[in-house]
Amino acid sequence: MTTDLAPERRATTAPAQVAARVTDLVKTYGSGDTAVTALKGVSLDLNAREFTAIMGPSGSGKSTLMHCAAGLDSVTRGSVQLGDIELTSLKEKDLTRVRRDHIGFVFQSFNLIPTLSAQENILLPLSIAGRKPDRAWFDQVISTIGLGDRLGHRPGELSGGQQQRVACARALVSRPEIIFADEPTGNLDSTSGAEVLAFLRRSVDEFGQTIVMVTHDPKAASWTDRVVFLADGRVVAELREPSPELILEAMKDIDSNARG
Repeated sequence: MTTDLAPERRATTAPAQVAARVTDLVKTYGSGDTAVTALKGVSLDLNAREFTAIMGPSGSGKSTLMHCAAGLDSVTRGSVQLGDIELTSLKEKDLTRVRRDHIGFVFQSFNLIPTLSAQENILLPLSIAGRKPDRAWFDQVISTIGLGDRLGHRPGELSGGQQQRVACARALVSRPEIIFADEPTGNLDSTSGAEVLAFLRRSVDEFGQTIVMVTHDPKAASWTDRVVFLADGRVVAELREPSPELILEAMKDIDSNARG
């Protein structure tokens, strides 16, 4: 997908704080002759109140990195920290609680419940946790996504872009420390994709949210503050204040180096 609107970033000189950190992260699938190592000693700080993109060729390990950092997948070796919480040492019950209370997720496929209204989908994580929504915060999020007149509609009555904005609001309404977005514009046309990216951008700039997005699209990544490039399971480069042109140039360099 492509996006046509130009992102506007917040200028800041404040020192970076780390929202999440992975250290010497190794992830191997399988064993013996069939073993595949997807991550090969990745160390990376994900800064608070920043919008970070993770990019790389197919098979580079970008989705694996996100899943490990978000506590959705176990690690073979290394450390994953969310603030002061060491995820790799938690039991499954405690890890489930951390994911529920501290992390937001946005997926390419929206993952909305078709029988629930937009509002019910947005409030679902809070309902599961037995928490009541902060009404002022809920109203602010709804105002930002611009779907106040569609809250009673079910997902099948919404466009793809509207469904993804509902999914973004669902991730944001519980005020998580960090939101992980896996190809959130992958199923959207350029206009809908730009609407979603603009919402994520505003979430960082106006609400101080921390967002980490896996994407293959240079235009989508140009909305972020920082792009981290992976190749063959390792971090190989990064860009700040990225433009589509700079991202494409970096990707060409990475591909050229991979070809040897």
